[in-house]
Amino acid sequence: MKSTNQEEKFQRGISHFNAQEFFEAHEVWEEIWLVEAEPEKTFLQGIIQIAAAFHHYCKGNTDGTESLLAAGIVKLSRFPSNHRGLAIEELRSAAKHWARGVGNGERLRRSEIPQLGWSTTRSTSPEGLGSKDR
Repeated sequence: MKSTNQEEKFQRGISHFNAQEFFEAHEVWEEIWLVEAEPEKTFLQGIIQIAAAFHHYCKGNTDGTESLLAAGIVKLSRFPSNHRGLAIEELRSAAKHWARGVGNGERLRRSEIPQLGWSTTRSTSPEGLGSKDR
């Protein structure tokens, strides 16, 4: 993230995601994604895909949910457990659980949709991606 405006949008996206306003989170993060450079572009795409997956789930589209979760998990697998202050490993694990459950035809409760949590350990910057802490 380069500007204060982008950081504010990123934070707003987190608030939307955690309020289960997944479409809004997707829209805000996409504004940043369009102008962001790698590797942050891939990170943003991963969380956008997971937000979109839960949006589809809430609308009853389980096929879209499963495929978007899988795509988001792959994108986020390139990043450390803790990235940009967020507990990314927890999000990946929850997304994997949801992808398996949806794929198995389970009816998971909306109240079980994960939130983007803050990491309790030091965040890794994009420049530190060579030494992943996963």
